[in-house]
Amino acid sequence: MSMTLHCDRIPSPIGEVLMMYRGEALCVLDFDDYEDRMRKLLARRFDNPDLVDKRAPERLRRKLEAYFEGDITGVDDIPTETRGTPFQERVWTALRDIPAGETTSYGALAKRLGEPGASRAVGLANGSNPVAIVIPCHRVIGADGSLTGYGGGLHRKEWLLRHEGALPATQGELGL
Repeated sequence: MSMTLHCDRIPSPIGEVLMMYRGEALCVLDFDDYEDRMRKLLARRFDNPDLVDKRAPERLRRKLEAYFEGDITGVDDIPTETRGTPFQERVWTALRDIPAGETTSYGALAKRLGEPGASRAVGLANGSNPVAIVIPCHRVIGADGSLTGYGGGLHRKEWLLRHEGALPATQGELGL
């Protein structure tokens, strides 16, 4: 018997946000222009779940909407169900410990995990994060301060970091 995940969408200043959830837990948060990639990841992590359109619980919607309206810590306590490997789960947990308004590098995150030689593995886990924004993979930047890859596009990473106050108005590669 297949698992059911519910699907909802909310508008945001950086594009429509897709969310897949089970109960109160977010399983996926991504942007609508990456829906195909998201569905492939879902099929692997959740063994081809049944996807049913259903409005998300108001508490969940309110927290995400509040984030985009300026409450940058409003998503900190949203529960997630990610189903990654043990290493991915460790990385994703560590990402949630990076405060809004701050950034870190892949190397620093690897050291924090007690795996100082694993910055590439941390980068791969970071790039596999299924719950954007709530698990703030956008807060990881290059050791030189450069904006590095982001699954939702570098323009969104830059917007998110500016929104959270982690990127000065004069910094950034995209000139937004």
